[in-house]
Parts: sequence; C-alpha cells; structure tokens
Amino acid sequence: MAIKTILVSQPKPEGDKSPYFDLAEKYKLKIDFRPFIHVEGVGAQEFRQQKVNIPEHTAIILTSKNAVDHFFRIAEETRFEVPDTMKYFCISEAVAYYLQKYVTYRKRKIFFGKQTIEDLMDVMKKHKGEKYLLPCTDILNDKIPVTLEEHKINFTKAVLYRTVASDLSDLEDVYYDMLVFFSPGGIESLLKNFPDFKQNNTRIAAFGPTTANAVIKNNLRLDVHAPMPNAPSMTGAIELYVKDELKKK
Repeated sequence: MAIKTILVSQPKPEGDKSPYFDLAEKYKLKIDFRPFIHVEGVGAQEFRQQKVNIPEHTAIILTSKNAVDHFFRIAEETRFEVPDTMKYFCISEAVAYYLQKYVTYRKRKIFFGKQTIEDLMDVMKKHKGEKYLLPCTDILNDKIPVTLEEHKINFTKAVLYRTVASDLSDLEDVYYDMLVFFSPGGIESLLKNFPDFKQNNTRIAAFGPTTANAVIKNNLRLDVHAPMPNAPSMTGAIELYVKDELKKK
C-alpha cells in the first residue's frame, strides 16, 4: 500500500518552509500535524510540597525552552526575585538565546553546551562550587540526573511541569497511512485516547531510541526509524520509506 496520508504528532511548523511541506509536494502526500501531548505547569502549592528552596541555589540547569518558561513562571508565582548573580547553564545555544525572553542576555552569566548533558558537563566542571537547580518535567530523561551525579555536581531536581496526553477524540474516525512519533509520551497518548487501537496497515514512524522502544514495548510494529546513517532526519527516513513503497507498485 502506497503512503498517501501522514499524521505528525507535533505542532505544525511555523512559516512556509519545512522539509515536511517539501515532502508533501514532492510525493503528493497529505501531511497533517497534531500534538499528541502537551505540557501543563505544576502549581505553586504543589511545587512547595517538593520542599525545594530556590534562593539556596546559585545556578540553574536549563534543558529545554519549557524548563525556561516554567522556572520563571514558578519564580513569579512564589514571589522569588531572580538575582542578577544567577548563573544559567543551558543544554544548547537555542535554549540560551530563548532566555532573552526573561533576562538581559549580555548582563547575565549564561553558558551553553552543544546539545547533550555530556557537552554541558565540560562547562559545568569549571563551576563545581555552584549549587544547581534542575527545573524539569515529571518524565525527565534519567541520563541527565545520572550524569550530574557521576560528576558529583551539587544539584536539586524540581518538577515544574508535566507532560500529559492531549484529547484526540475528534480523530476517532480519521484514518492515516502513517503516524509519526517523537516521544514515548506520544505513544502513550495514542493508546490512552484509543485503547482499542489496531495497527493493521497503519505504518508507525519513530524518532529516537526511546520512542522506538515504546512502540515495540506496546506490541506495535515499527516501520520507520530515525535517525539512521542513511537518514539522519525524520523526513529523510519517511522519504526513503515512501520511495521503497512506490517501487513495489
């Protein structure tokens, strides 16, 4: 069966340029976008139950834009004025630049890695005397706290937001040839919304090892996996699959 319709479990890309739009045009595909999960902030009362004292900390580890938003939100809700002396250690340059939404970039001590916690450790090791706060989600990647502990970094974890399944009930009678996932939470949302989901001819594409494992763990068939040496991006992997299917026609 040739692929004609694809549902990507992420928000629609902003602007007119996206590899997904190019893919749709090149192969005459209908590609829709719909987030399967969304983030909800933890309230000030629930945060206080974690007994985390923000003023005790001299530095913040920021692993995503969500972490930035929810750190400043909870600071405001708990009436904590973030001091100018606070240091920020961001997982990537994109997250560091996003901080400009809340702080004057040039006047702050902001450090960043390339993309992973290991990259960031090279910078953090030079600042071992800091007491770090790690704002995070309820489903934080274990690798982050484990790496911090291995390097004997003094840090406190604070769950400031959680990832929850979106309501997809309006998709009940809609069929797609392929579903594209980027996190285990997306798979959980699919099965929570549609407990009787039968894969049949629906192809499932997964980005990253943890997402792929979630597909297999839930007894679903993994048809497309990225990144791969011949397809480092999700769109690249989908294109290879679509091409193969067209050859079989």
